[in-house]
Amino acid sequence: MLEKNLVKLIRSLEQKKYRKRHNMFVAEGHKAVGDMMKRIAPYKILATDEWVCPVAQTRANIVRISEEELSKVSFLQHPQQVIGLFPIPEEKGTGALDPENKLTLALDGVQDPGNLGTIIRLADWFGIDDIVCSQTTADAYNPKVVQATMGSLARVNIIYTDLGALLRQYAGRVPIYGTLLDGESIYKASLGRHGFIVMGNEGNGISEDIRTCVSEKLLIPNFGKTDTAESLNVAIATAITCSEFMRRQ
Repeated sequence: MLEKNLVKLIRSLEQKKYRKRHNMFVAEGHKAVGDMMKRIAPYKILATDEWVCPVAQTRANIVRISEEELSKVSFLQHPQQVIGLFPIPEEKGTGALDPENKLTLALDGVQDPGNLGTIIRLADWFGIDDIVCSQTTADAYNPKVVQATMGSLARVNIIYTDLGALLRQYAGRVPIYGTLLDGESIYKASLGRHGFIVMGNEGNGISEDIRTCVSEKLLIPNFGKTDTAESLNVAIATAITCSEFMRRQ
């Protein structure tokens, strides 16, 4: 039988303050849990009898639960057989970044968990190892973010810092790309193999402070012939931007 204290703990991890207090986050589903287990030993796995994972046989403290018990602790509308409790990895810090030799994503106030999770998944897809986030960006270990990454959180380094200070540190040394309305079409601009790619907030775009750091202004042009959408979703814009960078390489 599932202990009440464990239920309370898991439900509390929906909030950032408790994730920080316990240094723990939740992953759900075969893909997310399986991929995280390849990188991090879980504190505990809660799973139904239908769940099978070869890695778990040697690396996990498994608690067998019923579908009904799973529904009590799951953050999903349709629970997916397994929930994993994992320690939050220690951040490598900005000293581990290498923007002088490869591309690094920089997120300035991306607040929607679904967008952040999708961007982490995109970074994984396009081979970008590091994402540096402003302190106003959503928490990467929010259950909604973890779910949206579809396991990619296990393969991408996430670093939170004073983004303005970091970019100013690299100003003049590496290109700092940013998508802005007064930028040059991304399909015509010169794109390199290293530096920072800055993506901004869903409603306000790149903040004034960070905008002063951008050395290469890019625009994703609108090809509509009549009235069109006012702007692109930040995750979609990130996909287009990363795709164009990688296509050039």
